[in-house]
Amino acid sequence: MDRDEAWALLNEHTKSESLLKHALAVEAAMRHYAAKRGADVEQWGLTGLLHDFDYERWPDIPNHTQEGAKILRERGVDEEIVGAILSHAEWNQNDYPLDQPIRKALFAVDELCGFVVAVAYVRPEKLASMTPKSVRKKMKTKGFAAAIKREDIVRGAELMEAELNDHISEVISALQGASTALGLV
Repeated sequence: MDRDEAWALLNEHTKSESLLKHALAVEAAMRHYAAKRGADVEQWGLTGLLHDFDYERWPDIPNHTQEGAKILRERGVDEEIVGAILSHAEWNQNDYPLDQPIRKALFAVDELCGFVVAVAYVRPEKLASMTPKSVRKKMKTKGFAAAIKREDIVRGAELMEAELNDHISEVISALQGASTALGLV
C-alpha cells in the first residue's frame, strides 16, 4: 500500500476532520522518528497515518484496531504495519507487545501528538516557538485535554529511551513541519 492508497482508505473510514488531522500529526511524528532512527520512513509514515483509521466505525474495545487489522490484511498491508497498529492499543499488547522500534514509536507519539495539537490550539502562535516547557506546564493542568493520558506520554518517552523534554521537542519539531496540513499556522 502506498501513501495515496492509505490516504484514500483513511478517508473512506474517517469523516471527522479532527481525526484526519490526528492521523496526519501521527504520520508526521512517525516519519520524523523513522528518519532520525534510520528506519523505513514510508512504512512508519503509513503506520502513523492508518493507526486509527477504523476508530469512527469501531470505537469500542477491542473492535478498534482489530477490525481495522482485518481490513488491512485483506488489502495485503505489510504485517509489520498491522502489528504496530495493533500494538498501540493496550488491549492487544499481550499478543502485540511494544517490543519493536516501530511499535514503540507509534505508542510514544500517539497521545503526545494529540496533546501537542491541543496546546497549539490555545496558543496565538500555534506551533511556532512552542517549547517542551509550555507542553509540560499544560500537562500539569488536569482539566486541559483531560482525555489524554499523561502517563502514556511519559511511558512513550521511556520507550523511546529519551528524556521527556527531548521527546516532546522531537514531536513539536515534526508537527511544525506539518503545520499547514494540520491547520496550525
